[in-house]
Amino acid sequence: MTGLPMRPFALSLTGPRRLISGVVLLVALQAFSAGFFVFDAIEDIWADGSSPLQAISLFQGVETAAALAMLVAIVLEVRLVVWLLRRQAGMERDLRLAGSAVQAVVDEHFAQWGLTGAEADVALFMVKGLSIAEIAAMRGSTEATVKSHLNAIYRKSGTTGRPDLLALILDSLMARAPRDAGEGALRN
Repeated sequence: MTGLPMRPFALSLTGPRRLISGVVLLVALQAFSAGFFVFDAIEDIWADGSSPLQAISLFQGVETAAALAMLVAIVLEVRLVVWLLRRQAGMERDLRLAGSAVQAVVDEHFAQWGLTGAEADVALFMVKGLSIAEIAAMRGSTEATVKSHLNAIYRKSGTTGRPDLLALILDSLMARAPRDAGEGALRN
């Protein structure tokens, strides 16, 4: 192949990472607030010097219950954040595996068709959805050269155009999906 990078198909989950970071900050703020309210409730109960159970007023009881409810909510939120982080890690792993599987199918087809390095580069950019003009700009060539490569790719693959080529690759992926899905079910 030419010096162009052949990146595997992959997606990023940066949005959920930001959401989880925000939730972690919110939980930390709630933990600080709950600690303040628990300390304040304990101080109020012991401040008047009488027995703790006799000295609790209605306001102090509500304040103590609210502080305890905040502590319970914090525990639940921490469990939720841990679950979300594990789920995110699993999704990222699955995306990497899926990207690798797509890349493997694409590479397998390219090798089977006997594409040259330049043709494989053009075909990969085409599969990724780039236009002829974008592919030409990425490769530093003319659109006529890219069209020439595309014609060779279609001829070697036995397809008639971009939609037909993409359908061929997608059909190969879907033919593998039941076996891969079953393996995924066994993992979980």
